[in-house]
Amino acid sequence: MIGPSTAFLAALLSLSLSAPVLADSNTAAPYPATTFAECQAKTADPLQGCPEGTIYVSLNDTKADFTSIQSAILSIPNDTVSYYILIAAGNYYEQLNVTRSAPLYLLGQSNLPSQGKTYAADVNYNQTAQNDVQVWYNVANVGGDLFSDNVYTSVLTIGPTLNATLTGSGTTGFAVPDDTPFGTRDFRAYNIDFRNEYAPYSDGPALAVGVSRANAGFYSCGFYSWQDTVYVGKLGNAYFYDVVVAGETDFLYGFGTLYITKSTLSLRHCGGGITAWKGTNTTFTNKYGVYIDSTQVLANNWTTKAEIVGECALGRPWNDAHRSVFMDSYFDTSILPAGYIEWQPTLPRVDNYTFMATWEDYGPGWDPAAEEASNITLVLNDTEVAPLSLAEGCVPGKQWQHGKYLVGRSQRLSPVLDHINLISLSSAHKL
Repeated sequence: MIGPSTAFLAALLSLSLSAPVLADSNTAAPYPATTFAECQAKTADPLQGCPEGTIYVSLNDTKADFTSIQSAILSIPNDTVSYYILIAAGNYYEQLNVTRSAPLYLLGQSNLPSQGKTYAADVNYNQTAQNDVQVWYNVANVGGDLFSDNVYTSVLTIGPTLNATLTGSGTTGFAVPDDTPFGTRDFRAYNIDFRNEYAPYSDGPALAVGVSRANAGFYSCGFYSWQDTVYVGKLGNAYFYDVVVAGETDFLYGFGTLYITKSTLSLRHCGGGITAWKGTNTTFTNKYGVYIDSTQVLANNWTTKAEIVGECALGRPWNDAHRSVFMDSYFDTSILPAGYIEWQPTLPRVDNYTFMATWEDYGPGWDPAAEEASNITLVLNDTEVAPLSLAEGCVPGKQWQHGKYLVGRSQRLSPVLDHINLISLSSAHKL
């Protein structure tokens, strides 16, 4: 038995089996998550509006409890109490590791939430996004053998043990022991950028974040690297809202469940695919995979845009149980008309278990006829996509709702569903 109880999940979670309810990005503008807006705002008293007991981190403010984020994390006992860490504006050069099982919230100091401003919505060829809190750790697993595992390159790692977070090798990855405990059931980060800028090109795995055997939600955050930017490991559940993920090669990869909505995927160039997922053969039904909804996918600037027209694949199968789908998302001219590709011409890894799909995307890079002709990309209809949608029924009580409601195509949908809802997409009855 790991993670939240089955009864608890059954009470809180449900999965849409009817009409899709994805918010229409053509008509509905996103809102920022405002749960901690007052605490995050820059004020004379930095802890104004913060939950009682909030830990304050600053590089130069004498009021701060710590000058490094990891020192603050290490100061927290492994008990059942929720902890909050407010991080003052600045550039922090450190590696972060979260192993506790109880809730932990990292709050980046920012005026954006209180001003009602999003982070990712306005990103375009002329404009990037940058939070006031930046966390840097510039390391890559060059050649794949500089480190014994990719986890050692990650700016932020969330998982209960080292073994739980290891990627491993081959199509099945590291064999995490069955008795490994579940990690945090509720980690959240707000308005923080995680940057692994080892080199201005793909030079080996260089993770910005890894989530394994844990639940994590990121709101108005940025993840910047070139290869393997985001890793969601076995039994990992991650929810991204109003984020920017930048990369070149296989920059969304893993075994677990990742749901991205109202965000920007920033193409720094093309290599491999945007997604590279490994499915896991299990004795129980699961929906592990990466789900991208109401998100724009575009080159990071005009120069890159001119260089990669029609070249960027939506994904490729790390093993034949790869599952990913792009829903109601904007594709610029960078996207390969056929959508997805084989792993390699001599090692396709595409069979009847492989699920690489699109639904109702739009923009100059979306070509459903070419996708269907590829015999690799699945073009879904409304009925086929419905089980993959996060519905209003997934939203638990007020304590889990972090943002305002948006009007979707057919009913109201919270854009800031808690990350714990992703368990209903993956393995609710297993937990």
